[in-house]
Amino acid sequence: MATHKIQKDWKGRLRSAVPFGLGQVKPHHFRDMAKVAWKNRDNLGYAWKVLSQGVCDGCALGVAGFHDWTIKGVHLCMTRLNLLRLNTMPELDASLLEDVSKLKSLDNAQLRELGRLSYPMLRETGAKGFRRISWDEAYQLVARRIRATDPRRWALFLTSRGITNEVYYVAQKVARFLGTNNIDNAARLCHAPSTAAMKHAVGVAATTCSYKDWYGTDLIIFFGANPANDQPVTTKYLHEAKKRGAKVLLVNPYFEPGMARYWVPSTLSSALFGTGLADYWFPVSQGGDIAFLWGVLKILIANGWVDERFIRNHTVAFDELKSQSANLEFAQLEAQCGLDRAGMQEFAGLIRDAATAVLVWSMGITQHAFGGDAVQMILNLGLVKGFVGRDKCGLMPIRGHSSVQGGAEMGAYATVFPAGKPINRQNAQNLSDQYGFSVPDWIGLTAPEMVEACARGQLDLFYCLGGNFLRTLPEPEYVRSALANVPTRVHQDIILTDQMFIEAKGEVLLLPAKTRYEQDDGGTETSTERRVMFSPEIPRQIGESKAEWKILRDLAAAIHPDRAHLVGCETGRKVREEIARVVPFYDGIQRFKSTGDAFQ
Repeated sequence: MATHKIQKDWKGRLRSAVPFGLGQVKPHHFRDMAKVAWKNRDNLGYAWKVLSQGVCDGCALGVAGFHDWTIKGVHLCMTRLNLLRLNTMPELDASLLEDVSKLKSLDNAQLRELGRLSYPMLRETGAKGFRRISWDEAYQLVARRIRATDPRRWALFLTSRGITNEVYYVAQKVARFLGTNNIDNAARLCHAPSTAAMKHAVGVAATTCSYKDWYGTDLIIFFGANPANDQPVTTKYLHEAKKRGAKVLLVNPYFEPGMARYWVPSTLSSALFGTGLADYWFPVSQGGDIAFLWGVLKILIANGWVDERFIRNHTVAFDELKSQSANLEFAQLEAQCGLDRAGMQEFAGLIRDAATAVLVWSMGITQHAFGGDAVQMILNLGLVKGFVGRDKCGLMPIRGHSSVQGGAEMGAYATVFPAGKPINRQNAQNLSDQYGFSVPDWIGLTAPEMVEACARGQLDLFYCLGGNFLRTLPEPEYVRSALANVPTRVHQDIILTDQMFIEAKGEVLLLPAKTRYEQDDGGTETSTERRVMFSPEIPRQIGESKAEWKILRDLAAAIHPDRAHLVGCETGRKVREEIARVVPFYDGIQRFKSTGDAFQ
């Protein structure tokens, strides 16, 4: 298969592998924004406060109010506008839950439109639906179940649904207070291969650069990523970067229409005529990224197109890489990657001629059986050219969901404590000394392992803070039967999802949460570029909903009232003060007060 600079020939300059208009729908910004305004007409004042004061709860790029830290001027995207209704909608009519059979025909978009969860609700085995209960009843039910089981037989999963660092931190502290390390979050499902490979190769399990490094770099290379859809805010960055001379390369089986041409609403020329984002497309076969990169490395090394000084001073095991590449045959690599040698040669030539580059990848790389190996190959490419540790260069696993980056750093992870410290006896003892209670030292269940444990009957209680495994994991019927096999399930959320309707062996409990904007004392998010940003509290009360971290803290107090004082974290401010002490590289978070307060 030929590579494309978009069609005509494999050198083609993004002329048109996807003919203009095919798969590309020009957005009607004013009409779409008018629809958003109409949809939120019953609460426009609050919608304006969310947009003008809050940190975006859409993707993981981080826009505070209408501004960010990469470009000047107003910055707003339709993704953020389309999420507004989650923050302005009225409460759900609780009577609708009395018979869930009437709701099972609705998809998740329709369920969301029914409104916000507003009261604790309980469904017992055999019941047609849920009945309203008090918070005290809810806490006592969960308390009885957790006290009656082994800490290894219950688990806590956190989604990335706009939750804050404060929620991640309190969740992991409560889990350890209750004796378990079975806590994990959505980052496991999307970027665990990036975390492992980057920690091993460069010592830092997150991006090594900022978005500003896109401005002035020679190449921006996307592997298995579709930023036009998943991180739409980046399209403005790409528009500006291309004006400064950057070339955009795609390595992806599918040519994403939005990367052919995208209309950036807050840039006049782009809003009218669109911006051609990608310059080159290398259509590897599915799973062919590793073979393609081996071919590229083989060419770079054989021709001496590598940064020998950087390799000599800053890397190890290059000779092993060189030897391994020499033993590979191009015919085999071509067959595995779906591209011929000419395509690898052209890509290598672009790398050769680039003094700087930012390598970006996402779930098209990580969500594979060999995701870690694929990330390692991208890192190898960056290291042989010295595209790390310099301005206009970087290795960037780009995140899709708001604040997912903070989960592991806060310690809401089955394999690490706060600050990313591995779970072992010594680190458990150190954390125990800080907390004043014993912290377990065994590795917990990861998110996929939690579902497997449900299927095997090894969990007595599964606590899901957001998320929907029916729609985020493969084999939904297997997931359905696994979740049905747990005696007690707790779903803490802001809206209904269809996984809540799966009947449990014992009971299903729904706990209504506040959004990040409603959270007491405000909250913080960590963006893809590891910028920590503050979003102030924008008061609004839906029924009896509570801040997510408060629900967890109150639950811990109900389970062990005699030791509840050891949990601390009584206010959002105190949570941030503790984060600053326990996670030293977050020092400064305790001083946040206003929209836009941030550090990187």
